[in-house]
Amino acid sequence: MEVALIIFALMLLAFVGLGAYLTVKAVGAAKRGVERTVVQARRTVEDTTLRAKSFGQVGVVGALAQVRLDLRTSMRATQQALADGVRADASLRESLGLFEQLSAHGHELDGELKRLEQEPDRRRTAELLPDLRERAAQIIKAADSLRWAARDRARRFAADDLSLLSEQIEMESGALRDWSREPADDLAAAAAEWDAAQSAPSAHSAPAAPAPKPTPTAPPAALNPPTPTVQYPWQKAPRPESAG
Repeated sequence: MEVALIIFALMLLAFVGLGAYLTVKAVGAAKRGVERTVVQARRTVEDTTLRAKSFGQVGVVGALAQVRLDLRTSMRATQQALADGVRADASLRESLGLFEQLSAHGHELDGELKRLEQEPDRRRTAELLPDLRERAAQIIKAADSLRWAARDRARRFAADDLSLLSEQIEMESGALRDWSREPADDLAAAAAEWDAAQSAPSAHSAPAAPAPKPTPTAPPAALNPPTPTVQYPWQKAPRPESAG
C-alpha cells in the first residue's frame, strides 16, 4: 500500500512538473510573439513618420529623415534576404555573420541620426550631414552587395536545378514514347525468335535415320564339299517312285 502511494505521488509530481514546464514555454512563446508584434508595429510607425518628414519637411530635418529611411530600408531588406536564404543554403551563414557586424554600424548611425533630429543647432547639424550621408551610403552599398549576391546565388542554383530537371524530363519523355510505340518490326522479330526457340528442341530430339542393312553374303564353302554325281548319257533317268 505504501509503495502504491509513493508511486502515485511521484506520478502526480511528474504531471505537475510537466504542466508547469509547458505553461512556462507557452507563456514565453506568447511573450516573444507579443514582443515581435510590438517591435514590428513600432518600426512601421517610425518608418511612416520618417516618410512624412522626408516629404513634408525641407532642410536638415527632412534630409536626416531621408538618410534614416534609406538606411533602414536597405538593412531590413538585406536581413530578410539572408535569413530566407540561409534556410536553403547553409553557406550563407558566413554572409549572415558579416551582416550582423554591419548591422552594428547601421544601428549606431541610425541612433546618431535620430539624436540629430532633435538637435536645436541646425547649422552644426548641416555641417555634419555630408559625413553622415557618406557613412550611410557606405553601409547601404555593403548591405546591397550582400543582398544581391545572395539573390544571384539563389537564382543561379534555381536555374541549374531547372536545367537538370528539364534534361531528366526530356529523357523520361523519350522513354515513354519508346514504350508506347510497339512497332511491327519488333513484334516480327519476337515471333521469329519464338519460332526458332520452339524448333530448336525438335531438331535435336528427332530420331536418327536407320542405318542400311548389310547385304547378306554367301556362307563360306565347306571344307570338304560333296562330289557332284556325274550323269552319263547312257544312264537311265530315275523313276519317280524310286526317288521317294
